[in-house]
Amino acid sequence: MLLSITTMKHYYLPLFILLIAPAISFADPIDKVADLIRQGDIHELSKLFASSVDITILDQEYVYPKAQAEIILAKFFSENKLEKVSVLHKVNSNQNYRFGVLLVTTAKGIFRLTFTLKETDGTLTIIDLRIETDKVR
Repeated sequence: MLLSITTMKHYYLPLFILLIAPAISFADPIDKVADLIRQGDIHELSKLFASSVDITILDQEYVYPKAQAEIILAKFFSENKLEKVSVLHKVNSNQNYRFGVLLVTTAKGIFRLTFTLKETDGTLTIIDLRIETDKVR
């Protein structure tokens, strides 16, 4: 017995949706960080910070508590207005650690922003964030 195309759609469409939905709902964490920076939403980004974050901005490196890390990062981006953010590199091979490299173009120059995400209690948090001038270009 041959099934009509309409009948097949009714059978296979829900199955297709069930298989695809989980892949869509789990956004890549590196892309999520890039999107938050692209939007300039440092407050929302800070929700991904670990309780203490190693932050290096240009030549200044400190370990900050989560709340102060947000202030430091917000200050950098208030002084360097965002123009463009692009993902240069992602390392997703280890489920417990993720590493991202972004190219951040601002009104004052181009910067390379790198960050490390570590899984703690089932949640990926940012443990390290570095902003350096882009030396390659």
